[in-house]
Amino acid sequence: MSGAGGAATASVSSSQLAQEEGMTWWYRWLCRLSGVLGAISCAISGLFNCITVHPLNIAAGVWMIMNAFILLLCEAPFCCQFVEFANTVAEKVDRLRSWQKAVFYCGMAVVPVVISLTLTTLLGNAIAFATGVLYGLSALGKKGDAISYARIQQQRQQADEEKLTGSLEGEL
Repeated sequence: MSGAGGAATASVSSSQLAQEEGMTWWYRWLCRLSGVLGAISCAISGLFNCITVHPLNIAAGVWMIMNAFILLLCEAPFCCQFVEFANTVAEKVDRLRSWQKAVFYCGMAVVPVVISLTLTTLLGNAIAFATGVLYGLSALGKKGDAISYARIQQQRQQADEEKLTGSLEGEL
């Protein structure tokens, strides 16, 4: 029973945090879906990477499998029901800001590429890296409206005209 209550509080707190950051419901689900797809691609590519005799490829493959587990644990804890601490980890990750998730996911995806730069590691970590990029874009916030942008452009134009007229008066 406590697992279901913990999942309910996690979804409520994550939706409140997403509301504070200005994330829409469909963008939040897009980030979660890309995290799950990134975990699947990391797991499959990590398995293929481990089938070799080169130790750096094996290390990168093991890291990719670990990335897949962490991504599934953070983005879709219902896939890890056999892990006792899955809901608590998911709750803690849901409390993180978008930029913190972006740095964490992008950092996790870059490490195997640094260990072994192969096509398998690049393609396997691309979606996991894209998940970090999506979270990073949500941290930037919404784009400004056209009226405020036009007002800023007008102020810049007036400042440039004043500088230009001031320099012309100084020459005369």
